[in-house]
Amino acid sequence: MHKPENEQERLRRLRDQQLAARDPLVKQKQFQRTTIRKERILRNRKVSFAERWDIIPHVVRNSIYAVLLGVAALFILPLFWNPPNLTWYIAGGAVILIVLGVVVGQAQDSRDEIKRLM
Repeated sequence: MHKPENEQERLRRLRDQQLAARDPLVKQKQFQRTTIRKERILRNRKVSFAERWDIIPHVVRNSIYAVLLGVAALFILPLFWNPPNLTWYIAGGAVILIVLGVVVGQAQDSRDEIKRLM
């Protein structure tokens, strides 16, 4: 007893679909397509200064804050107070602030790392 021609065609297509579904290359190509599309979207996205600033570790950021505070003190403090060797006082204060910034920044980075690991 023969099956109708369209039934044989339907079964052939069904078999081909099942074979294609089990083919790892199809899934691999689909994964590559989606990955490439996501990377293209990320590449074309504009990154703001704040997002880039957040990537920098706290140790470096706090040190930069300390240097900027020392430079600001170098220009502002002589307007109100002018003892001899003021530059050395400001430099010493800036060094202390930088060391404090490194210590606090390391603590913040450690805290963020612990949060990430939990």
